[in-house]
Amino acid sequence: MTKARLLRLSVVLVSIFMILLIIVYWDNVGTAHFYLHTSFSRPHSPGITAGEDWEALPDVDEFLAKLLSSSLKQNSSTPRKTEQLLVQGSSKPVASNLEENVRGYDWSTHNDRNSLDQEQVQIERQRTLKEFCANSSFTFPTKERSFDDIPNYELNHLIVDDRHGIIYCYVPKVACTNWKRVMIVLSESLLDQGIPYRNPLDIPREHVHNTSTHLTFNKFWRRYGKFSRHLMKIKLKKYTKFLFVRDPFVRLISAFRSKFELENEEFYRRFAIPMLKLYSNHTNLPASVSEAFGAGLKVSFSDFIQYLLDPRTEKMAPFNEHWRQIYRLCHPCQIDYDFIGKLETLDEDAAYLLQLLKVDRLLRFPPSYRNRTASSWEDNWFAKIPLAWRQQLYKLYEADFVLFGYPKPENLLKD
Repeated sequence: MTKARLLRLSVVLVSIFMILLIIVYWDNVGTAHFYLHTSFSRPHSPGITAGEDWEALPDVDEFLAKLLSSSLKQNSSTPRKTEQLLVQGSSKPVASNLEENVRGYDWSTHNDRNSLDQEQVQIERQRTLKEFCANSSFTFPTKERSFDDIPNYELNHLIVDDRHGIIYCYVPKVACTNWKRVMIVLSESLLDQGIPYRNPLDIPREHVHNTSTHLTFNKFWRRYGKFSRHLMKIKLKKYTKFLFVRDPFVRLISAFRSKFELENEEFYRRFAIPMLKLYSNHTNLPASVSEAFGAGLKVSFSDFIQYLLDPRTEKMAPFNEHWRQIYRLCHPCQIDYDFIGKLETLDEDAAYLLQLLKVDRLLRFPPSYRNRTASSWEDNWFAKIPLAWRQQLYKLYEADFVLFGYPKPENLLKD
């Protein structure tokens, strides 16, 4: 009887050990290896001390953290050859990058802010965010949720780089294409003829936005099953987390310009056709966007605003990511971000962030587009939008304005 019990106990222990081994080593999709950076190896933004403001994790989380950290000595250092190649590859885009040639990059030099100024900027941005997240009188949908309450499908914007201990929440229309390129270079998640990309601008756009290219939080359940939330919390505690934001109204204008003023077959069929039927009383619309544009049938900015304000819109499906509120994409009151960048100061913020992450010698962030949508355009774009609609639109995006320190656009909200 005793031997039988010992045998069963041995089988259980072996099974548990195998499961843990799988967790440690089963990460060969999206990155070459599984790296877990401890609090001593991850870079920290100014004023943030490892372990501060974090509640104690459950025992199982601590156990997994210790277990996974045991592989750090073997895997944490990036091969020297790779570092040298990445440094060599950081240069201006080559002529074959048609997208960049069309949109145009501003390669003029910019004066970097003093590090102390940048540090103070980050302290102020994080202070504003934390104050309003803690302010019970300021409310918006999902604010009171805990991280455990967020469904997996809403975590699909959190991209993980295990090689350097970085988590990036991407926001469409906020330089996310180039930040995704940076994450691909750092994580070495995409190869070109067997060699990792070294220059972010060499990565074709179609690969940048391919979801299979990136390791995101919503994929953890497939890989780690019931351990997925525990691993997410460990990474959120130990990794450097950043996002970039933008004036909410300017972001909407940019989304409209790129998705409805340029020929885009997917957005024409999914969004433009319903908008034209509902708000412009068009019928028998062409099947393709090229035919529609040829006939002068385009969604107006007024149609777009009506669509956003229409209560029927989100009853059918959540907002598309290009105009979904930032707080719904990145959950800033549930995730303690170490760095908050802004598109309005993209060049300075990007340079400072890469320096904090200690990867500034590996690559440089691509410079700004010359034709980027500017905040000075707001008055013209909203001139024909009724005042009541503008006020409703502000309420819809108010949380993004307040949480990220953007001033209320009083000039648009009053006669």
